[in-house]
Amino acid sequence: MNRLHPSQLLIIGTCLAAVAVPLAAAPGGGGGGASMPSASAPQFDAAAEYRAGVEHLQANRFKEAKKAFDRVLEVAPRDANTNYLAGLAANGLGDSKAARRYFERSVRADKKLVLAHRELGLVYAKLGDWEKARATLDRLKALESECGAACANAGEIGGAIAALNSALAGAPTARLDTRPSLIFESTAAGDQAYLEAVGLINERRYEHALASLESARRTFGPHPDILTYQGFANRKLGRFAVAEDYYRAALTAAPAHRGAMEYYGELMLERGDRAGAEHMLASLDAICAFGCAEADELRRWIEGERTAAP
Repeated sequence: MNRLHPSQLLIIGTCLAAVAVPLAAAPGGGGGGASMPSASAPQFDAAAEYRAGVEHLQANRFKEAKKAFDRVLEVAPRDANTNYLAGLAANGLGDSKAARRYFERSVRADKKLVLAHRELGLVYAKLGDWEKARATLDRLKALESECGAACANAGEIGGAIAALNSALAGAPTARLDTRPSLIFESTAAGDQAYLEAVGLINERRYEHALASLESARRTFGPHPDILTYQGFANRKLGRFAVAEDYYRAALTAAPAHRGAMEYYGELMLERGDRAGAEHMLASLDAICAFGCAEADELRRWIEGERTAAP
């Protein structure tokens, strides 16, 4: 079994934020949730499992880490970060073939996740699949060319290229060194990224908001508030199919998430599915015994759509 050297870890803060901060409302509907991700994450199984998996991975409890990440992947099977971390756990258990599968899913989901490319290339080399290892190296070199010397992760890309070059040259230490530095944000930094994203959404700067949401997601995993806003931002950018995937993921994680239900209903209306929107409103009414802003907002959308219909 492999072990993580203490110098390879950037320790994540273990204390979650104690004070709940109201979630700012985004344009066009109610907010995605009631509190900051770090304050509400323990109430959400997949997000809590993600954080538990990270803690297990830091402590070299690879079996427990893999089990936790596998639970998260039941909710968000294409989540790049979770697949990457599950790959690290499988690597720690000495299961290179399973690690390869996780890393392959990770780079399919996020073609710019450098550490996943690095680990995938090293696993290919370890398994003797030199052609795929070289192809991974070529992808990293393409990222380096696209990034340029001054970009924020130039050093990370350079380190990944050096590790793969060593593995391809047959350096035994390089082939054994399959445990990269784990770079995770603290919960405070994750909350800050989340707040920035909400502010950017309110300013209708959706592409920038998505970048901040991805930073928050690296900390908290597929938290339903984050997934809901990822859906909202993509919807406003006209990426309806992508937005629907995020809304469905949010509702898989938290079936009674009012923000995701409202926004998904609005998306249905925008796509001409009035029956689907009315079904979503009925679901909201069922869980909002005394009414709620999300149901009221979706009802206004539906009534407005009825009025506008010929």
